[in-house]
Amino acid sequence: MSQPTVVTQQPGVAYAPRAQEEWNSGLCDCTDDMGICCCGLFCLPCLECRVARDYGECCCLPLLPGTSFSIRTGIRERYHIEGTVCRDWVHLAYCFSCALCQTARELKHRRTQANVVTYRG
Repeated sequence: MSQPTVVTQQPGVAYAPRAQEEWNSGLCDCTDDMGICCCGLFCLPCLECRVARDYGECCCLPLLPGTSFSIRTGIRERYHIEGTVCRDWVHLAYCFSCALCQTARELKHRRTQANVVTYRG
């Protein structure tokens, strides 16, 4: 009889954690994009629908409670942006329009960045 093989190390995939990025603009940098700023100031529901659509969801999604929170957290996770669920909640609870404008600016920046890469290649 042969001796059984002893496994001393489990096979697996090694990966390096992805570095965390920061938001493209600050929470109070609303005037960085005057179009988004004006939309957030004068027609906040329109901006919510735009953010949902740009995120890839149905533009009617903001009619459901809590979806702006889910979208902001999803964007942060998708693009590996620093932060926590608690911080997302605090920003939306105490400064909803600023947080929504920041989210819209981030999506616009990412979309523009993706278009630049596409046209170069």
